[in-house]
Order: sequence, then structure tokens, then C-alpha cells
Amino acid sequence: MDLNQKRTKTVDRVDPVDPVAVSPESTPVYPFPDEVLEPVLSLINSHKDRSSVSLVCKDWYNAERWSRRHVFIGNCYSVSPEIVAGRFPQIRSVTLKGKPRFSDFNLVPEDWGADVHPWLSVLAKAYPFLEELRLKRMAVSDESLEFLATNFPEFKALSLLSCDGFSTDGLKAIATHCRNLTELDIQENGIDDLGGDWLSCFPETLTSLEVLNFASLNSEVDYNALEKLVTRCKSLRVLKVNRNISLDQLQRLLLRAPQLTELGTGTFMQDLVTRSVSELEGSFGNCKNLLTLSGLWDTTSLFLPVIYPACARLTFLNLSYATLRSVELADLLTHCKSLKRLWVLDTVGDSGLEAVGSCCPLLEELRVFPADPFDQEVAGVTESGFVSVSRGCPKLHYVLYFCHQMTNAAVATIARNCPGFTHFRLCIMNPGQPDYLTNEPMDEAFGAVVKTCPNLQRLAVSGRLTDLTFEYIGKYAKNLETLSVAFAGSSDLGLKYVLGGCPKLRKLEIRDCPFGNAALLSGLTKYESMRSLWMSACNLTMNACRVLAKEMPRLNVEVMKDEDSEDSQAHKVYVYRTVAGPRRDAPPFVLTL
Repeated sequence: MDLNQKRTKTVDRVDPVDPVAVSPESTPVYPFPDEVLEPVLSLINSHKDRSSVSLVCKDWYNAERWSRRHVFIGNCYSVSPEIVAGRFPQIRSVTLKGKPRFSDFNLVPEDWGADVHPWLSVLAKAYPFLEELRLKRMAVSDESLEFLATNFPEFKALSLLSCDGFSTDGLKAIATHCRNLTELDIQENGIDDLGGDWLSCFPETLTSLEVLNFASLNSEVDYNALEKLVTRCKSLRVLKVNRNISLDQLQRLLLRAPQLTELGTGTFMQDLVTRSVSELEGSFGNCKNLLTLSGLWDTTSLFLPVIYPACARLTFLNLSYATLRSVELADLLTHCKSLKRLWVLDTVGDSGLEAVGSCCPLLEELRVFPADPFDQEVAGVTESGFVSVSRGCPKLHYVLYFCHQMTNAAVATIARNCPGFTHFRLCIMNPGQPDYLTNEPMDEAFGAVVKTCPNLQRLAVSGRLTDLTFEYIGKYAKNLETLSVAFAGSSDLGLKYVLGGCPKLRKLEIRDCPFGNAALLSGLTKYESMRSLWMSACNLTMNACRVLAKEMPRLNVEVMKDEDSEDSQAHKVYVYRTVAGPRRDAPPFVLTL
């Protein structure tokens, strides 16, 4: 089981539901003693099952709240930390998400909010025994990290993903004070990298580390401190270093940690290597448990073969930092017969994807990223490569595919070849791009996906799309939970189709579309069952947003005003359900209606 799978099985969610309202009066249920019921409930890991259990009767509600150890908050403003602490007294692990996902595209101002410190202040009083904290798109300061490190004596695991506001000084505090640390996972954060000496702050007595990921940091690290840390942590399973670690240094680390299951390498620059290729191959061959491999910065065809001895067991290969060509990828994949997940850059071309279809029959997830999203002259990958993958990988169910051109016929073929898609994210990088062969809109492409793939949960659409696409989505996407739309649609009718269908829709993200007030207000009966709605650069007015806020008082309707936006227009609108009321930390440019 890989780390991501393990997390999925151990993290529960508290939906933002008023605990006072959840006191069911139902058909009498034979009362189990608490000492019987609570241990049974502690074995239930599915958040949906736990939510259902809590609604059976008051006894089960109370047993569930006392047996809950993990809580997931999908929006830090959907519920207050005080409500969470009041409902669940024994929490050991918290996962907390902050800013809307479109903050990844610089659509949310940096000082929008999602400060983790108010949460930490409450958690320190309610859960001094907290062991694990996972944050995504939260604002995290060095002061918050020091507070975390000094107020939770049993703290073990910290994961920061796409967070900002802190520096490596905050990491020093974590390394210095968290004496029982098992995990430090730093990914894709807006961090102020002041140097790599934070690694020397781990005490010599620390031997418990199991996960260490600092791949996204830029500065040179204290290699001697890193090597000593890796040597004494015999249970280390995951090690992901940054690109400043050379192959020579990596080889020494592998000699000291052959038990690794996940490895993120440093640079593969030829001129940094003094050891022979055979020595490097031997180090990788000794890693008998390796399942995940990433990094491979600046790799060349000369040194890529050193990883071949470890490839047969790999289930996840992340090449999103390796600018491989088709021949290099094809040679590599002949050694990777067990792959289930593959991330590549579009430099591999259609020929590289043909190799994927030929060599990876077990593949379940494919992500193809653009090496340079702003270079329109680069061919990258096309519909041909996508079709090749679908023919050879019938188990494919998750795809993220960036390209410059696509056809309706190709997408229909892909859907027929892989009807088990749960996540289909097609990103045609030229906004409004039609089927390049017929010049028709891409409506039938996404119509084929929603008609052919009944288990679809997440969909991102792109290209020239009319309201017909959204009619198809509303009619056929019965299990869709997340929909992302950009530069698409003809009129308000398109959004009305979606809001009138899609019974399981939870997140709706829209930017640069012609949808207006009528479309927004058509979802009045839908929004309370959803987690959030984002609309930016659409045709919304402040009056329509005020109507929505008045009609749906349990929603927070926030409008972000730009300096050059007209007073009557609502350029960026964020709507989410909450039991905490309007947030108290909104900056002046955020108007809560």
C-alpha cells in the first residue's frame, strides 16, 4: 500500500453540519453498551459510513463522536474549530484545506485568508495530544510552525501542500522541537527558502522519521546532516530530496536506506558524477522495496539506465521534472511492467505515449503536463498519443491531459476504450479551440465521456463548447462530484443544465464563461448540498449575489473586488456552505453578503 492509499484509508471527514441539528429521533434501536459499540465504530474508516452511523440514533451519534480519531475539513471556513472540538473530543489527526483551488492559478489574492493560526490556538486547548496535521492551501507563518512545534508534545506528522507564508526558519522549529517526528512532507509551497541548514536542527536522538520530502525547496542543503539523519532513521520509507542532491550523494543515501518504498532523486547531471554507472545501478538494484520514483531532474540518456534495476517493481513513476524524449521514455518503460501511475511532460510526444500503451497494460492513472504552456510552437502531444494509451491501457480511470489540439472522434474512441474513467481532465491549452479537423465544437467529445463513463466523479472541460456540452453533463453525469469549466458555454442555459442535473455535484469551478445572474440563481436549491461554487470573469452582478445571500442564509456568499472592477459587477464570487457564519478575518476587498 502506498502512502497516498494509506492516507485515504485513515482520514475521515466532518461535514459542516450543525451538531445540535444532528440528534435523530428515529425508530428505537437496541442499545449496545458503549464498550461494545465504540470499538466497532473505530474500525469504520469511510467518512460516508461514519456520517451514516452518526444519524442512526443519539447513542450511535455519541459513540461515533467519541470514537472518531481523524477529521477532514474540506474548507476551513465551513466550520469553526470550536464546533469541531465540541463534537469530537478525541481527535489525533486533522486535515485542513483553505483557499479555493483556483488560487493555484493566481486568481485568489495572497492575503485572502485561510490563516491556520486560529485553528492551532483552539486545537492546542482541545487536543494537546494531537499527532498529525495535514494542510493544503493554508496561510502558514513561521510563528504558527513554532507554536505547533512547542504546544503538541506528542506531535508526529506534518504535511504542507501548496501553503504559503513561512520560511525554512519554521522548519527549523519543527526539526528542533518535535522529538517524535515520523513525517515531514513539504510539497509545492510558496516558501521563503533561507538555506538548507534546517536539516542540522534534528536532534541526534531522533530515529523515528519515516517520511521526509523537501523536493520543492531550492537551496543547497546540509548534506552531512541529511546523511546522518537518513542513517539513523532505520524506518525511513519515503525520501524525496531536492535537485541540489547529486547522483554521488544520492548513491550514498541509497546505501544507507535500501528499505525505501518511495524515492525522489536529485539531479541527474552528467558532470556531477564521479562513480561508475555500475555502482549507481547496484545502489538502485539494492532497493528491493521501491514502488515510487520521482525527481530525475536534468536527466540524460547516459545515466537514465542506472534506475533500470529498480523499475520492475515500480507502480508509480513521476517524470514531471524530467524532459525525456520519446526514445528515452520507450527504453525506460520496457523495464516498468508493473506501472499503475505515470506522470510525464509532453516532450515525450505521441511516440512516447505509444510506448506507454505498449508497455503499461496495468496503467490506471496518466498525467501529461506541458513543458512550456506558453510556447504555442511546441507540438507536444496530440489526440493520437491519447488514443494509443487508451488502446493499450484498459484499466485507465484517471487522466489529466494537456494538449494543443483534439478531436471529437478521438475522445469518443478513448471513452469507449476506457469506460471506467472516474477522473477525466482534458485541458486544450488554446481557449475556445474547436475540433481541429472538422472545426466543430467539442460538444460531442464530452458528451461521449459522460454517456460512456457512468462512474465519472471529476470532469474538467475545455475547447470550444456550446450549451449542448452542459446539457449532456446534466443529463448523464449522475455520479459527478467536481466540475471545472473555463472559456466555455453559450448562455445561462448551459449552467442551468448542470445545476438542474448532476445529483452528486459538490464542487463547481467556473472562470471566463458567459454565465450570468439567471444561471447563478437557478441553483438556489442545489448549493446547500454542495461544498462550494467559484465563478470568476463571468457576467454576475452584486444584486444577484445579494439575492442569493438573502435566499440562502446558511451559505457564505463572498465577492472579491478588484481595484478596477465596477461597483455593480461581481468579478470573483465564492459561495460555500457553512455552520460558522460569516468569517471574521475577511480582508477589505472581500465582501461577505
